[in-house]
Amino acid sequence: MKDCSPSARADFLASLSLKELEALASDWELWARPDQLPPQGDWTTWLVLGGRGAGKTRTGAEWIKALVHGRAPFAAKPYGRIALIGETLSDARDVMVEGVSGLLAIHSKADRPDWQPSRRRLTWPNGAVAQIFSAEDPESLRGPQFDAAWGDELAKWRHADATWDMLQFGLRLGEAPRQVVTTTPRPLPLLKRLMSDKRAVLSHATTRANVANLAPGFLDVIVDRYQGTRLGRQELEGELIEDRPDALWHREQLDLLRQSEPPDLQRIVVAIDPPATSTKGADACGIVAAGIDGQGVAYVLKDKSIAEMSPTQWASRAIALYYRLQADCVLAEVNQGGEMVSTILNEVDRDVPVKAVRATRGKWLRAEPVSALYEQGRVRHIGNLADLEDEMCDFGIDGLSSGKSPDRLDALVWALTHLCLGDKASPKVRSL
Repeated sequence: MKDCSPSARADFLASLSLKELEALASDWELWARPDQLPPQGDWTTWLVLGGRGAGKTRTGAEWIKALVHGRAPFAAKPYGRIALIGETLSDARDVMVEGVSGLLAIHSKADRPDWQPSRRRLTWPNGAVAQIFSAEDPESLRGPQFDAAWGDELAKWRHADATWDMLQFGLRLGEAPRQVVTTTPRPLPLLKRLMSDKRAVLSHATTRANVANLAPGFLDVIVDRYQGTRLGRQELEGELIEDRPDALWHREQLDLLRQSEPPDLQRIVVAIDPPATSTKGADACGIVAAGIDGQGVAYVLKDKSIAEMSPTQWASRAIALYYRLQADCVLAEVNQGGEMVSTILNEVDRDVPVKAVRATRGKWLRAEPVSALYEQGRVRHIGNLADLEDEMCDFGIDGLSSGKSPDRLDALVWALTHLCLGDKASPKVRSL
């Protein structure tokens, strides 16, 4: 039908009976996105991570419905005893059962389960039973047994580990007990353990993926306000955002220092942390622009860092940013390439002033004073600098957890050191 003309689709739909139209409308495999269908394979836990409004509840409810009816490829035969666990009993009732995408809403009248609120359970016409539980009361899961379970918003569970453990002891019916978890991710130890479990599979969806089912304008308003922030990446993009305990920067701190536009700036610089080589798999070239206002507050304006580019390409990229921002100079670390770095920049455009900087201390020691500027509220971030902030919040005393070079961070440190802690050339006032 997707390849048919609108008139052909209309003719086809007009030819269907009411019963056939209901069957078509309830065919979840037809309407679901790929991330809303269970992955193939011999898994025990399906983790559905997504942003707010990404369709996670519908995914969980449709999976339970398919299990109850033994619908292939979801299940080889019907499942009969199911646990539904929410953050609280009211959440389980209002979202998982009675919600607009909950179990009652997605069933037709003919196969809709009987909901008994006082007994906290659903009973299907074929005898399958689902009971709701609260993560506030892990002990309520001690005793009952199930062959399937759906846990919603696990990252908000008050007693996450205890509730999960009790659920696992209860999943002991049938030939292949399974469970689905639908949640907006947070750096919860339990969630991180599940993500690394060999018996778990993962699906991911952003809020934007479900735009057809959201209120008009919702995404524009929310994205404009939260794009690039820690909260936005977690709640809209469905990303698991973590901070290292020993990192020099933390995401909540950076979010408080974010604004949409800079004021008039007295000086602007473009800092480059060049890679040692340009071969495949080499370090990225860090390219970060920053400026400073008349009150001594610095503004990180752009991160144009790039990987796997030739020296001429990254030099051209940095010089283009210099002209775009009407910067005062380009700062280039020369530890790796010596005079070659300045030579490459001059070959691309000899009119651009280049100031060579050389590292005499380790990366951590160079970064510490710049981190102190953030603590003092003397730095602001303009807009979305997600990749740069990822490095900042993953930079500990032993470097990045990946072992890679912190190229974006190095460029940032050179720019802010020059503007706030080093030589201050004569100012030029400009507006961006």
